[in-house]
Amino acid sequence: MTADKTDDYPGWTFRLNVPNPNINDSSESRGSDNFDLEGVQLLPKNLSPAGKDYGPLYSPLPPLSSSLYLAELCPHGVSVASLSGGDDPAASVAKDSSNKISVGQNRSKKWSWSFSSQASPSQWNVTSSKLLSVTYRPVHEAYPSYTNISKSRDYWHKSVGWCMEKGAACVCGKCRSIAIGRGGRTKTRRQKRCRIRWGEIKRRITGAPNPIHRVTVNYTVDDIIRIEPIGVSSSAATTASASQQTDSPGSGVWIQGIGNCNALRIYLRSKFGSNSTEKDLRDVSVLSSDYDLPDLKKWDSLPPPPWINQDSDSTVRVDQESKHWGPVLTFAIPYQGGNDDTQRDRAVHKCPPLLWKVEHPPNSLVAVDSFMLMDGALHLHQGGKEVGSSSSYHEKPTNVYIHGYQSWSFSGSVVQGKVQPKSAMPNVLSKAFNHGGVVLSEDYANGIDYWGKNLKIQIIDDEYDIGDDNLNEGNAFYKSDMFACISSNGIASSQHDDERIVLDEEGGPAVIIGFLAQREQFGSVLLDKYLRRFCLYSCHEGVVANRSITSDWAYCQIVDRNTYDEEAMVYYVHAVGDHNEARPMEKGLTCGWCSWYHYYDDISHASLSKNADILENSMTTLGFNVCLIDDGYMTAWGDWNSLKPGKFVRDGGMRVLSDAIRAKGMKPGVWLAPFACDKFSTLAKEHPEWIIRNDMGRHANSANCGKFFYGLDASNPAVLKHVYDTIRRAVDEWGFDVLKLDFLYASCLSGNGKYNPSISRAEAMYLGMRTIRAAAGKDTFIIGCGCPIGSAVGFVDGMRVSCDTGPTFVPPFPFPHWDNGTLPALRGMLRNTMSRSPFGHRWWHNDPDCILLGESTKLTNDEVVSAASVVAMTGGMFLLSDDMEKVSESRLRIAQRIFPLTSVTAVPLDLHSTMNSGMPSVLRLWCTEKTAPTNGTAKSKSEDLCHPESIEITYPKKILSQQASKIECEFIHSPGDMDVDPYSRERSCIKVASGLGSWTVVSLSNWLEHTATLSVSFSALVAHSIDDFAATGAPRSLRSLADDISSPREMSEHGFHFFSFWSSEYVWIPHQTLLDNAPLVKKLKPHATEIFHIKPAEPTRPQYIGSDLHFSCGFEVNSFHWSDRHVRICLRNDYKRQGSIFLYLPERDGLNRAAVTVNGKPGLVEIVARPSMGENFSGRVLRVYIETGPHEDGLVSILW
Repeated sequence: MTADKTDDYPGWTFRLNVPNPNINDSSESRGSDNFDLEGVQLLPKNLSPAGKDYGPLYSPLPPLSSSLYLAELCPHGVSVASLSGGDDPAASVAKDSSNKISVGQNRSKKWSWSFSSQASPSQWNVTSSKLLSVTYRPVHEAYPSYTNISKSRDYWHKSVGWCMEKGAACVCGKCRSIAIGRGGRTKTRRQKRCRIRWGEIKRRITGAPNPIHRVTVNYTVDDIIRIEPIGVSSSAATTASASQQTDSPGSGVWIQGIGNCNALRIYLRSKFGSNSTEKDLRDVSVLSSDYDLPDLKKWDSLPPPPWINQDSDSTVRVDQESKHWGPVLTFAIPYQGGNDDTQRDRAVHKCPPLLWKVEHPPNSLVAVDSFMLMDGALHLHQGGKEVGSSSSYHEKPTNVYIHGYQSWSFSGSVVQGKVQPKSAMPNVLSKAFNHGGVVLSEDYANGIDYWGKNLKIQIIDDEYDIGDDNLNEGNAFYKSDMFACISSNGIASSQHDDERIVLDEEGGPAVIIGFLAQREQFGSVLLDKYLRRFCLYSCHEGVVANRSITSDWAYCQIVDRNTYDEEAMVYYVHAVGDHNEARPMEKGLTCGWCSWYHYYDDISHASLSKNADILENSMTTLGFNVCLIDDGYMTAWGDWNSLKPGKFVRDGGMRVLSDAIRAKGMKPGVWLAPFACDKFSTLAKEHPEWIIRNDMGRHANSANCGKFFYGLDASNPAVLKHVYDTIRRAVDEWGFDVLKLDFLYASCLSGNGKYNPSISRAEAMYLGMRTIRAAAGKDTFIIGCGCPIGSAVGFVDGMRVSCDTGPTFVPPFPFPHWDNGTLPALRGMLRNTMSRSPFGHRWWHNDPDCILLGESTKLTNDEVVSAASVVAMTGGMFLLSDDMEKVSESRLRIAQRIFPLTSVTAVPLDLHSTMNSGMPSVLRLWCTEKTAPTNGTAKSKSEDLCHPESIEITYPKKILSQQASKIECEFIHSPGDMDVDPYSRERSCIKVASGLGSWTVVSLSNWLEHTATLSVSFSALVAHSIDDFAATGAPRSLRSLADDISSPREMSEHGFHFFSFWSSEYVWIPHQTLLDNAPLVKKLKPHATEIFHIKPAEPTRPQYIGSDLHFSCGFEVNSFHWSDRHVRICLRNDYKRQGSIFLYLPERDGLNRAAVTVNGKPGLVEIVARPSMGENFSGRVLRVYIETGPHEDGLVSILW
């Protein structure tokens, strides 16, 4: 394809099919075997002035008369076909436009483009039947003047059902009549009234808005008028930067977070006739005085608010040198050429993604409802042949990962054919919670007639095939917001008899479809029941096209089977984080207390001060660094500066509270809903024009969180100024360092009653998020909640990823317990925390919501332990929300055993293969000494802690008062540490002290309503090659190492130490268990969880097995030293802890008379096991009871 092709070329190629006269074509002129290439330009972007020297950027395909494809694009180059028999594509520009090229039967494929690889072991590939589909509406139908119904007319219509107006002033736009009486007898009430359908009568009786006349225009390869290949040269790739112009010769297209890309820019013809003008639209009778259009230039010249920083415009703008051009598509694949390792890394993966976007030129006649960027189909191949639906091929799609719109929406994997879990509440109470990208379908019969006759717009389209409709909201089986992931568990039907949990890394391939951002529009993926067809939509919902409308970059990646060691979406998640410039490790983890779940909105200065005092006194056991004041301090939402009388200090009440919290060694935090206001608030009365209205002119429904409220329009500069002032007041005047910003989706509710009709809901959300960050400043820790997920990437530091937790596992009566939407309950909180764990420390710190410890809840001990286990394993934020005075010691001990969190996120091993309504059951972490830091500071500090004479007692209160966001960790990834790259996204391995070795930490959960015996493959739980962590970010699985492993230590021929953390049980597992691929079997009660530690046994040396002090069974250790006669362990003494550690000691002479000391005093020891690891190897496992704290040295010594 190009001159600099490399040996590791993966074969993933984008191919643009030739125009096909035999598909979806009713035109007689196209029914022949010849295709008219009039106006098509196949023009290389990087030609030299001589037009001949293509260099390494470009390699032409054979002439179109013999080529199978119009163009090809891969990581190593880009090619286009020529129109003549020669190889010079520039000659096509001068070619006679009447030239006709013979199209043979080999081009009868029903797709416009494909993305596939002959070298892929999985043999999955995708095609799209269309290049683009755009759904339009007439511009006047995007305005409230058309869709609103006045109160007087509304009352009249509901009463008698016809208009009070005459002639052209009729609100219906047509003359009307009503059929009344029996037997279909018709009586005419007025002159010039024609019969209307019962659907119209129903619309008027119910007060529905005027109908929208949508039409969908399809673009295929037949509509291409120009192709520009944009290749990357090796020299240009080494000097590329984000500021580089994308059209520079040899630079390709630069995509933030991806890097330099080879690209194809495709220009499509305009499908609106040239005689369609704004005057034609305004002359039709339907555009009466009732539908006055505002001045479209109003928003063209509107400057952005001065407090918003302006980013450089990196959008590829359309060169409007031809009025006949329509939309422009840019397809790109990450460049992989030359010897630049950095560029290889930026290419994301050896299965490179396909990226593309569309830019629609301005057209003042229309409003855009949606772009369909992909009408896709998934093709399965085996042995070079495509697999049918009846085949026994075992790599068929079996699961789809559904991603929800905002924080509380359902996210998780759904088994193919099973119904997508949704909210059980009525739409009026829940729709706005989950109302992301909306795919608005055309009214085919009404729309074509309306556009073709009434508005006189010449639509050049002959592809209306009703039998092959696009997937839409009505006929799709699944809908996912922003992205979706189709996967296969790789198990043949004959293997389903095995009841063990199916794991992702044992499965087949996966395909990820979505968008890199949600700044231009909210994206949706619609899929059919069999996961073989899918459509990718960019949803604009009636955006007036008075300016260019651009989509975000679309993303499609096919991940081969068994090539990923985390889960299939990891490469997409990295790309999204990089594209949006997320800095997940810039600020440390939040660990603290929130007032909401015990007090709700009944808080006061006294109750907050009482709990702050308890938190201060608890810092020797739990190092709280945040005290968060939640909802309830204000008189009404929106009136944020009006405190409840009698409950707070009258003058400077919020400042008094924040200063008091800070004096206790914690960061003060406060809750706000900046884009929401109560119905009876002062703000709503003074500024009703700020409130978003729906298409009927009424206040937009924001759903019900216990009450209905209003959403404030983020497209209105006055609203942005209000939000900016609110945030600045909280930070500057009130003195809060942490902001929990809730109900952010209220800034972009659906409805055309907004200030600026030329921006989408996602663009309004983007303006709102930029305003919030600009007002808060870079040092303020922002927690997003009730926020569209894609809109928050790059703006928030912590993000709620689940619905509210609750005092019960499922929603209590009278709420529907089967709800999978937004009702508060522990089940929904745990499901989303696990299913969205891949986002943690890559986009932000995940906020799983609070852990409830109080006995006042109806949660069992097993359920509280499960909540603590999931929060610990996923490594996100850690908040309690009880009346701390009433929490029992036993429940508080649960929280102590997972604190501090490690900022390392476990991999859900069955994220894409779970059969339990999206709830994974197996989470895995890696722990190793091999990546422990070696810098002088960390080393010297740990050495000092091992010598009692050099210990300086440092209380947690002192540490937290100096920097409340920083957790001091010598041997794990340290959030807030200046040595940590804020852009780092590798977070699956805990770094522990030298001498501890390497092991895995695995949690196993039973989410069923009854006691169950769970079975999981033991081989997936073992750390086979921890050495690979430094190079790949995660150790390789056993299957991927099958051909490489030769080290007895890596395979642990002496078996494994197996330790259960919550039950403090030990067992030795022989090596044969691994070789036999025998399962791990565990019986668990309903909603119970156990955390296991699996460490390869080394029978000739002492080993640290674990403890009941910290869930990682390694973080609690500062150092571990041993010799033939001595073991010396230095435990962390930051916080008070009581418990046990477990050690393996090989049998030695004198071991029965060993002297054990703890903190310099004789220690209590118990033998719990005597494992025999072969004829010559045996030992004993000891349990040593210990106590640590700021006043103890933390030294454990065993001498024999």
